[in-house]
Amino acid sequence: MRLTTLATSFLASSIQRTIAFTPINITIKKPTAIVSKGCYAFGSTVRTDINPIHHKRLRYTTTTTGLRPASSLKASSSSSAMESLINCPTLKLRDGTPHPAIGFGTYKVGFIPASASSATTASTSCSNDDKKEDRTAEDCVTDALAVGYRFLECAEFYGNESQIGAAIIKSGVPREDLFLCSKVWTTTIEGGPEAVRAQLAKTCNDLNTSYVDLYLIHWPVPGKHVEAYKTLLELKKEGKIKNVGVSNYAWEDYLELKEDGVSDEDLPVVNQIEINPFLYRKNTIQKFEADGVVMQSYRSLRDGKAFNHPAIVKIAEENKITPAQVLGRWCVQHGFAYIPKSVKKERMVENAEVFNGDGLLLTDEQMEVLDNLTDADTLKTFEALYRKCVNRDTSKDGTLDGVKMEITLD
Repeated sequence: MRLTTLATSFLASSIQRTIAFTPINITIKKPTAIVSKGCYAFGSTVRTDINPIHHKRLRYTTTTTGLRPASSLKASSSSSAMESLINCPTLKLRDGTPHPAIGFGTYKVGFIPASASSATTASTSCSNDDKKEDRTAEDCVTDALAVGYRFLECAEFYGNESQIGAAIIKSGVPREDLFLCSKVWTTTIEGGPEAVRAQLAKTCNDLNTSYVDLYLIHWPVPGKHVEAYKTLLELKKEGKIKNVGVSNYAWEDYLELKEDGVSDEDLPVVNQIEINPFLYRKNTIQKFEADGVVMQSYRSLRDGKAFNHPAIVKIAEENKITPAQVLGRWCVQHGFAYIPKSVKKERMVENAEVFNGDGLLLTDEQMEVLDNLTDADTLKTFEALYRKCVNRDTSKDGTLDGVKMEITLD
């Protein structure tokens, strides 16, 4: 009876009360955030608290008067998003480098690449809402930085790195606070080592930096990507790249790097691929993660095309969050680097709110529903896209010359 009285008093009053519970603390350097099921970070600790009365996990945050349930704090969306972004959880790369768990994607932000329309599958499409906006990349990235994004996902192919650089200068955000990732395109990869070197120099100049934190091979161009990857390793030794990774690699492309003499310590730290509940290639992802590769998720929100899917709507309603937050939270709980993008500032804020707040922790049952939305047709569509894009914009564009016809699809 006394415990029940204490619990009721605690919930009804702003005065700090004592409830008997046994906290489990794990020291990390993270702000208040939902890190994983039952684990919540604040200050320099992650605490899992169990209410012994109702056997429910409660979220707590620090206040001037001690601890109280996080749900009682009603900070504004923008300030909450900024806190979540600037102090977001990180994923540890192969060499121990912390990689932000969330970033801002810049594909088709203020610029549409010339060959983008040729890849007619969903992964090259903008959301309908974004199509209505006519803003420059500088405008959008300026907003993203103001909202609190510090990990910017860029690429040669996106054609907007100079505008992104201008936004960085305008923002006044120190370089050391940013995590800049870029990718070298197929045309340049085919051009050989000198072309790759020249492109990195241009990217750094456009972004107004002397180095990039992460540089990726955009697609595994047949007969060329291994040479390009080894060039990136040389550039890393020269201090122009902090870490090297890949994008759109099948497991067999990764094995090709190993077979061609890339040492374990020089293997890619990340593989950036499309990941969302509708293209969840569990087997492939598990293989990469087991080998120490962090998975970056692009098209995490499926360009907004899944927001009305019954399963997404149901979970959003159950948790009183938005469909975008359902998809974003799914990525976060799986441990993928989440890279949403939008040209609308309010959507940038919404997309970022996946670490704090009521309803964001998806249940095991909800995760299982989302994990099983990928079907065979989607995997076949992915296979066709892979075969098309590895030679895209090269001298072999439109052919299957050198393309791996047998890859791990699921």
